[in-house]
Amino acid sequence: MSDAAQPIAPPRTFRVTSFGCQMNVYDGERMAELLGSQGLEEAAEGENADLVVLNTCHIRERAAERVYSNIGHLSKRGRRADGSAPLIAVAGCVAQAEGEEIMARAPAVGLVVGPQAYHRLPALLREAVEGRRAVDTEMPPQAKFAALPARRKVAPSAFLTVQEGCDKFCTYCVVPYTRGAEISRPYADLVAEAQRLVEAGAREITLLGQNVNAWSGEDEKGRAVGLAGLIDALSDIAGLARIRYTTSHPADMDTAAGKALIAAHGQNPKLMPFLHLPVQSGSDRVLKAMNRSHDAAGYLALLDRFRAVRPDIALSGDFIVGFPGETEAEFAETLKLVDAVGYAQAFSFKYSPRPGTPAATMAAQVAPAVMDERLQRLQAALGRHQHAFNAASVGKRCHVLVERKGKLPGQWLGKTPWLQSAHFFADAAIGDLVEVDLVEAGPNSLAARPV
Repeated sequence: MSDAAQPIAPPRTFRVTSFGCQMNVYDGERMAELLGSQGLEEAAEGENADLVVLNTCHIRERAAERVYSNIGHLSKRGRRADGSAPLIAVAGCVAQAEGEEIMARAPAVGLVVGPQAYHRLPALLREAVEGRRAVDTEMPPQAKFAALPARRKVAPSAFLTVQEGCDKFCTYCVVPYTRGAEISRPYADLVAEAQRLVEAGAREITLLGQNVNAWSGEDEKGRAVGLAGLIDALSDIAGLARIRYTTSHPADMDTAAGKALIAAHGQNPKLMPFLHLPVQSGSDRVLKAMNRSHDAAGYLALLDRFRAVRPDIALSGDFIVGFPGETEAEFAETLKLVDAVGYAQAFSFKYSPRPGTPAATMAAQVAPAVMDERLQRLQAALGRHQHAFNAASVGKRCHVLVERKGKLPGQWLGKTPWLQSAHFFADAAIGDLVEVDLVEAGPNSLAARPV
């Protein structure tokens, strides 16, 4: 679709603002690289940009309204050097879900592009500059990856999308509608991109997917492999010290590939001792209403299998409180599960109805005040367990991957193998792996002392 508008001066600077999940962070980085390859410069911190890309997430409550609020703010206060309004592009999952509506409601938006079409950003940008407002929310499988430029310089910890989309259709979730069906990127492409990431500065790679453990492919000899096989191949890359993956689905851990992935945690030293495995609720009735394929007992048994091969593994999860029909007794089952697991960290949210999902029309929607109170209790319990996990780490010796400078002179910040934030004073540099003793625990980080 294209609407007539006035031609504008081509943008010379840009800013990509990403919201939501780690996959959006990866997409935002790739869009920035794509715009940079077209000769645009990333706007300096604190300076207005000629082009602003809002890379949106549709999972959270009122996500679309926040997009319109950002658009309004940019239209009034994000002026370009010549005094004109910036060119605004809306990308990501809100763009996919509401592309035409955005164009109708927000005349300041010059283009809308979905998460599977952002490789066409330069072409859409040319249309917008010429005065033709454009929407592209097509979902061609994997076309974007072949069209993206090579990675040049990355942080010590980098993301690599290996799988996109979802076939699970949880009743609360919009991902199958905004990201499409599950697809796996080819093995050879991923190995090649990982090699380029390491050459560009990555010491650690996190493999991303909506259901990352559903990834499958064929290796260089034509053999079928799952995520464990891909991890083994990446482990052979010289200079790559650490591998992580997120987000997993319990259903894909019961396959042969899933069992191999569990075993890899006890066999591959580059695979970090960390697992993010969303459960969403501790109530079997609620899990069934959510169309989750597991129950609480099966989820706990699955975690036991991971702990059997890697006893020190740190566990993370996702929780939704206030799902339609959730009773106080069912919420208490969630708290019971939290205590049984002892999460090192976790994410928790109030249920919010997403248009077009089955849960949005379910009866017995929970009152906002009840959701607020339950979320506070859940987060307090999760916080206690996170602090306890950190406290139990004191006395351990490990390596910290240095990611950035701290606030104090000579201070550095980085991540432990268990994805904890750690800070220490040393003669170091970004990208170093520094051996430390963990000496003091706080609720969100640890103090360390170099060995």
